[in-house]
Amino acid sequence: MRLRRIAILALLATAAAAPAAPRAKIVAPHVATTSFERLPTPLPLPNDEKADANAQIAAARMRAAKAGKRLLIDLGGNWCLDCRLLAGTIELPEMKRFVARHFVVVTVDIGRFDKNGQVASGYGIQGRLKGVPAVLIVDPRTNRLLNAGHETELADARSMGPQALADWLAKWAA
Repeated sequence: MRLRRIAILALLATAAAAPAAPRAKIVAPHVATTSFERLPTPLPLPNDEKADANAQIAAARMRAAKAGKRLLIDLGGNWCLDCRLLAGTIELPEMKRFVARHFVVVTVDIGRFDKNGQVASGYGIQGRLKGVPAVLIVDPRTNRLLNAGHETELADARSMGPQALADWLAKWAA
């Protein structure tokens, strides 16, 4: 009986010391719209220029933590074609379902790079953003930026296409 107990304890200790299983890869939905030219028009104007960015982010972070989703902060401007293409792609039915399943999204107006700079700097991004949209993927429980160094990869969204945007978002989905 004593040997059996020791064996069970050894097995439990080994299991506890084993590394966590790698996160399962999340597959992006197939986007039927193959070109930005086929997106519904007019393209969305995603940014509320009068919104309180700090309050919006705090509320979205709480919702994301409660739902077990990641927080997606989309920094941009309504003047920005790439920002509007990203917003239009996210509005496609298959993308809307995917994004809602994995993220809580908040859009933040940065004006002409002269508003809400505290958002990017709060996540360790120094100086002026290198382009928009700048997408911050945040763990809402720790408020840690998960895609550090990759924030502005969608700043040239127009050269990517809807499926490439979906694939990029899937890399960061929870």
